[in-house]
Amino acid sequence: MNPPVNHGIMRLMKGDQFFSARVECIAPGGDGIVRCRGRSFFMSLTAPGDRVVGRLSGEGDRAELVELEEASPHRTAPVCPLFGSCGGCSLQHLSYEFQLAEKARILQEALRRTGKLETLPKLKVVPSPPYEYRNRFEFHRVPSRTNAGVRRPPLRNILRQNLNSEPCRVGQWRGQLVGLKGRKSGVIVPVPDCPVADPAVRRALGEGRIRPPPEKDRFTVYGRGDLLLCEGETRRGTVSILGKGIRMDGAVFFQSNAMMLEALMGDLSGLIREMEDLPAADLYAGVGTFASFLGDRFSQLDLLEENKQALIVARENMENLAKSRSSRSGTFRYFPMTDDRWVKTMEDKKTAYGFAAADPPRQGLSRVMVQWLARKGPPALAYISCNPAALARDSRELTAGGYRLDSLTFYDFYPQTAHIESLGIFKKDSL
Repeated sequence: MNPPVNHGIMRLMKGDQFFSARVECIAPGGDGIVRCRGRSFFMSLTAPGDRVVGRLSGEGDRAELVELEEASPHRTAPVCPLFGSCGGCSLQHLSYEFQLAEKARILQEALRRTGKLETLPKLKVVPSPPYEYRNRFEFHRVPSRTNAGVRRPPLRNILRQNLNSEPCRVGQWRGQLVGLKGRKSGVIVPVPDCPVADPAVRRALGEGRIRPPPEKDRFTVYGRGDLLLCEGETRRGTVSILGKGIRMDGAVFFQSNAMMLEALMGDLSGLIREMEDLPAADLYAGVGTFASFLGDRFSQLDLLEENKQALIVARENMENLAKSRSSRSGTFRYFPMTDDRWVKTMEDKKTAYGFAAADPPRQGLSRVMVQWLARKGPPALAYISCNPAALARDSRELTAGGYRLDSLTFYDFYPQTAHIESLGIFKKDSL
């Protein structure tokens, strides 16, 4: 009988490369963390509480799962038979309730450790339907050599079991034209079906209606209800968010979970309802999704967006907003430039914002932008983040400049993955 593992101390076996251990927790990227010889290693497809036999891979801080000796109570059977081979999902082997708890922990720990925030507001967690939620995908052309046939991923039974009544239709692999990147590789895995995809995208996949455009090996698809946008075919369309029609372009960024976007926009609309009617800014505005809801409230709204194609669509959305009978929207100004250049532009202006919404890319705010906000930012700032590490880093700068984190909400935009989307409301009592 194997001796019990106590406080992360492991028993080496079958040579120096092999060890037995309990998985301690989930890392921000979704891998489990185990310890060997006083060091931490990342191990994919494991769950906290698993007892595993691992092998040191020789690749820095990674270890390979060799055998699952004892399954964690947090495990569940993956729905998709491609799980472990396809790189789209990393947490299907964990119960959804546990996914939420672990991602909430990761978000809070980042703010405490990196952000140096000793006291956090109570975290609000907004769950999503765990499957059939994703509207937007980046698909890849499957190389012709792959169409000769694809084997099932070589997963162990504990990972491969499929107890869901709606499994992926793996019989359609042969000849499949589109796919997703493989897990931790650049190999394209043919995808005949995807259980996390919105029903509109699932139907199109099953019917073979999603095809790569001739000039692209990677292309974007968006589907919701009767709307299906695909690069190379119909790129432009209107999606309803809380009853408001938002124009979008399949070739530029748009949030991938419309249900969670509606929850976020509802919360944000409630926040600004009581605000003084001062100029506002939508930073990293994209196609103007947030601006479409902010424009009704503020006398002036500035939209900053580096992607000129996205800003063209944003102008359309603002024009439609201005034509709305119920709209009391004011002036819109557009800034097609980087955030660093925008800050330099604003240094010469005397605009005093009452509110700003910032939805930066994964790397977070640029150093110039976060320093400007800390010095001259509005009394209220809504920071929409897709990266807890970047949010925590920027939070440290913002709080040093006089802001306090007033509220924090985790919206699970991406169930079955390690991605964490959150909304932090920062307030400053005086400028």
